[in-house]
Amino acid sequence: MKRLAGVAVVLGVLGLVTAFALWRLPSGDFLVIPDVARPLEPRVEVEGGHTGKKGDVYYVDVYFRRIRLLERLLPFVRPDGATLVPEENLTPASDEERRQQSAAEMDRSEQIASVVALRTLGYHAVAVPRGVLVTSVASDAPAAKVLHPDDVIVAVDGTPVRTPTELRSQISRRSPGDEVRLTVRRNDAPIDVTVRTIPNPTDASRAIIGIIVDQDAKIRLPIDVGIDLGKVGGPSAGLPFALEIARQLGRDVTHGCRIAATGELALDGTVLPIGGIEQKTIGARRAHVDFFLVPPGANAQGARANAHGLPIIPVESFQQALRKLTTSHRKC
Repeated sequence: MKRLAGVAVVLGVLGLVTAFALWRLPSGDFLVIPDVARPLEPRVEVEGGHTGKKGDVYYVDVYFRRIRLLERLLPFVRPDGATLVPEENLTPASDEERRQQSAAEMDRSEQIASVVALRTLGYHAVAVPRGVLVTSVASDAPAAKVLHPDDVIVAVDGTPVRTPTELRSQISRRSPGDEVRLTVRRNDAPIDVTVRTIPNPTDASRAIIGIIVDQDAKIRLPIDVGIDLGKVGGPSAGLPFALEIARQLGRDVTHGCRIAATGELALDGTVLPIGGIEQKTIGARRAHVDFFLVPPGANAQGARANAHGLPIIPVESFQQALRKLTTSHRKC
């Protein structure tokens, strides 16, 4: 009996050690995990602005980490709301490159949000679009042979493009497999490259190049705007940034409510789709906000599917967001 008890103890210890190892050891793929929404007021400083008004604007974020072996074997031990993302679906390839890209996207998002908010409030903010910045290229796309991060696309088959929307419009006129000539500014010198389009993974009839892009623009602001979210990166906080800037400059944005928002902003104020909408909706819910502003279309559908009673407000532009917050708010 003593021997059996000793064996049981040894097996129990080995089981605990194995479980601990499986929990600690990372695997190759990633989990995208909800993070609770947080108020922007302590993170944003606007020259001449004032804080302390009732109500807050919240930003939402997600975080990525490598999935642990135990989580791969037993999906029920994964954090609530987590989604598995294969490593090959992420670009760039290395963790450090992804961190650098995310930080650069955040910097551009802050600048564009500042321009949009200040222009809407009547300030003279200068923003001259200079082309479409390539931030990453899918390694398995034909474009990987001729395009590089930091290239700036300025024309498609001779037609000038200055914004990501104009680039998408031009590529949407092509069919998968078509060749297009792109004029690219690289190291301040123009060059022409030929790229073969590929099918969109979500709609095989639509053509894409296989790149992630952002706005390249010359920006000059009339007042100082400082935003610091620490290690948070990416472009999807543009809409809440603009709302908080407007709030600090005297616009009644929240009407006493707690407003969470997500969405990348274009220079004209258009709200662009973002990733991780399921996790961001969960993060907004956990913060007990009163409303959640999201991009329209698939993002709004995904948010509603995970809202569990949280009111979802789809907005196509920053200007529309201000109008809807004025007409749709309730007492909070």
